[in-house]
Amino acid sequence: MRLAKEDFSLTFHRMIASLAVVLALSAPVLAQQQRGGDENRERGRQTEQGGGGGIFSLIPADSTTEHVFKAPSGDLPYTATAGTLDLFGQDGNRSAKIFYTAYIAKNRTSGRPLTFAFNGGPGAASAYLHLGLVGPKILEFGATGDNGTTPRLKDNPESWLAFTDLVLIDPVGTGWSRAASNDAAGGYYGVRQDADSLSKAIALYVQKNNRLDAPKYLLGESYGGFRAAKVAVSLKNSQGMLASGIIMLSPLVEGRFLANSDDPLSAALQLPSLAAAELERRNQFTPEKLADAERFAIGDYLVGLAGPSPTGQAADTLYGRVSELTGIPKDIVVRTRGFVGDVYAKQMGGPGKIVSPYDAAYAVPDAYPEDAVTRNDDPILEGYTRAYGAAFAAYARNELGFASEMTYSLLNEEVNRRWEWNGSRGGDSRSLASASTDIRDLLSVIPSFKLMIAHGYSDALTPYGASRYVIDHLPPELAAGRAELKVYRGGHMFYTRPDSRRSFAGDVRAFYEAKATD
Repeated sequence: MRLAKEDFSLTFHRMIASLAVVLALSAPVLAQQQRGGDENRERGRQTEQGGGGGIFSLIPADSTTEHVFKAPSGDLPYTATAGTLDLFGQDGNRSAKIFYTAYIAKNRTSGRPLTFAFNGGPGAASAYLHLGLVGPKILEFGATGDNGTTPRLKDNPESWLAFTDLVLIDPVGTGWSRAASNDAAGGYYGVRQDADSLSKAIALYVQKNNRLDAPKYLLGESYGGFRAAKVAVSLKNSQGMLASGIIMLSPLVEGRFLANSDDPLSAALQLPSLAAAELERRNQFTPEKLADAERFAIGDYLVGLAGPSPTGQAADTLYGRVSELTGIPKDIVVRTRGFVGDVYAKQMGGPGKIVSPYDAAYAVPDAYPEDAVTRNDDPILEGYTRAYGAAFAAYARNELGFASEMTYSLLNEEVNRRWEWNGSRGGDSRSLASASTDIRDLLSVIPSFKLMIAHGYSDALTPYGASRYVIDHLPPELAAGRAELKVYRGGHMFYTRPDSRRSFAGDVRAFYEAKATD
């Protein structure tokens, strides 16, 4: 049967009208589904980028605030930025966020230096250097300098902001820097991996803020000094960026000299620090008296330990001198054949006292006097300096506008346990760690590169004698006028002493200004 032309036209128009009604009724549903799909995709994108879920969602957006530094030479307006830098894996996914705080002078002149600073551990955040040394605020520990229960934040007249812009960085696993997962974190916990991640973060900051033409310096404390050398090499090799100089503060340079208690050379390099601590306890410290101890350490003491055990009058003279210099009872020195690296903590401070390797002049009551070996928490590292963590979190929230929902990890011991040293994990492997070759290479291939190493006299953990040995054994053509050692009263964190912090800031300023005029 065939439809007439009119019947077909009527039927066709009715079908079109019905379809239009269906489309009109379904359009809101389709639009809602489209919006839902877009929203889901956006939520997924935000989750991946740290804005909608996972650990990254607890890290707030960058915050930039305006401030004025009251420098002795006059007011210096600056901006402070507390924020993060993103690191990505080969798959294009975000693998970590690195927290940093930048202090940048406004209206700065051309050539103003830019200093990147980090602490050590491994596993320490930058709050130590931040609130202890270089930042515009300083944390005070009461009248005695060791009361962490009521710390007070105040302006820091010795802030390095007076002569350099500052970027303080927390490596992954410290502060508010986090990896995407626990498995991903392991990829950052190692000498090489850590150096590469920090060199990437530095390169990203320089590019993002257009600071390629600024002289770039690295400041590292303790393991951070070792780290600075590794980062400088990584910057050069993987980022095409050359460091102008490094300041190492109480650094580990050679692992073989770190608490190697049965090695004659290590013992000889540590002895002057123990002698400095004893002089401090007696209120008799002078550079001249310490110089006498230094000569004995590298002379008769080293020879006596390296050769056959002395006997008779020679033994009596040697061990008596060690006892006199350190305050360790002579019978203990005799029993250890002069190797006092394992006994000084329990023996130097007097009966019922224990001293800290971070400052052998600092003694507190021994929590375990009945034990022959050290069991105490360290009275400095695990005592009053722990206050840096909570103080920085409060400062970031109240003054920098960075209010994170995560706690600030000042010292992450898990990072330290998982650290990979030269292809293996564990504290014993650090004895193989070395930054001397990196220092030599940097001095050789960057003609304007300079190095300053700073120590506290009574630091028995990373003694100044070890760094002096490293510098003294650099080729003269590399070291002359370009590598220097500075030593100050105090221990590993000598900057907690106002007089030492002031002297150090003046010496560092001269270091920068000398560099700028080369």
